[in-house]
Amino acid sequence: MAETDQPQLYLITPPEFDLSEFPERLDAVLDSAEIACIRLSLATRDEDRIMRAADAVREVAHRHDIALVIDTHVVLAQRLGLDGVHLTDGSRSVRHARKELGGDAIVGAFCGASRHDGMTAGESGADYVSFGPVGGASLGDGTLAERELFAWWSEMIEVPVVAEGGLTPELVSELAPVTDFFGIGEEIWSQDDAPAALKALIDAMG
Repeated sequence: MAETDQPQLYLITPPEFDLSEFPERLDAVLDSAEIACIRLSLATRDEDRIMRAADAVREVAHRHDIALVIDTHVVLAQRLGLDGVHLTDGSRSVRHARKELGGDAIVGAFCGASRHDGMTAGESGADYVSFGPVGGASLGDGTLAERELFAWWSEMIEVPVVAEGGLTPELVSELAPVTDFFGIGEEIWSQDDAPAALKALIDAMG
C-alpha cells in the first residue's frame, strides 16, 4: 500500500475536548480532507464521559462514512458498536481483542519503536501497526521511531503501518514514501484553524 500516491490520513482526537464544541471542529476537518479512520483517544478513564464522547464523535464520523475506533477499550468498542479498537500495549492484547471483536473489526496496535513488537502484533492478527513518536523529544520516554524502521517495514511487511506522534511538515515529507498512514492529532487540534493545519501537513506529502 505504501506504493500508492500518498499515505492516508488517520485522525486522532484530542485527549480532552468539550462536547459542545468538538463535534463541529471535527466536522470541519472531515469536510476539508479525506480521512480514512478516526481514533477516539481520551485521557480520562471515566466510562460515562468516554461513552458520551464516543456517541458524539461517532455521529459525525458516520455522517461522513468514516470508521471510528477507540483506544484500549475492547468492551466499550463492543458496547458502543464502534468499528474497532486501537491497542496501546503493543502486541500483548491483539489476540484477545480479535477474539472478542471478531474478524470484521479493526484491531490496531501501537508498538512504539519496536520492530519485534510490530511483527508479533501483525502475526497475532492486527490490521495495522503504528510506530511513534516520530518527532518531539518530550513525547513518551524520548525514544523516536526512525525513518529506517518505516522503510524496512514497508519493504518487508505487508501489514499497513501508521506513523504518529510529533509530526511536522518536514517529518511528513521525509516519511511519506515509507508509511501507509499518518496518525494526526494534537498537531492540528492545538491550532486555532485545524483544517489549515491539516492542509499544511497534507501539502508536505508532496
